[in-house]
Amino acid sequence: QVQLVESGGGLVQPGGSLRLSCAASGSIFSIRVMEWYRQAPGNQRELVASMTSGGSTNYTTSVKGRFTISRDNAKNTVYLQMNSLKPEDTAVYYCKLTVRLTMSWQNDYWGQGTQVTVSS
Repeated sequence: QVQLVESGGGLVQPGGSLRLSCAASGSIFSIRVMEWYRQAPGNQRELVASMTSGGSTNYTTSVKGRFTISRDNAKNTVYLQMNSLKPEDTAVYYCKLTVRLTMSWQNDYWGQGTQVTVSS
């Protein structure tokens, strides 16, 4: 079994920065895909950023140039650095990892979510 623990959310003023962390533990063979989603009240959950095991990244248009996804393989931890935050970034942020448990078996796991509020 794999557990994900998110941290780093909070209240920040517009223009400020936050760094979210998603630490994975358990029977991890490797992590194939790392993703950050967010969901604002009344909205569908949207994919914000993703990174493959090969290091390729993608961002939704609204966060390009402001958010950066990164990872620490030794710690099985994924980060989302968020700069120049805007009120419209307010949402609950979730990490999702596609974890290879063995050479031939993988599952998707979600973090518990962390609230990010951008407000003056």
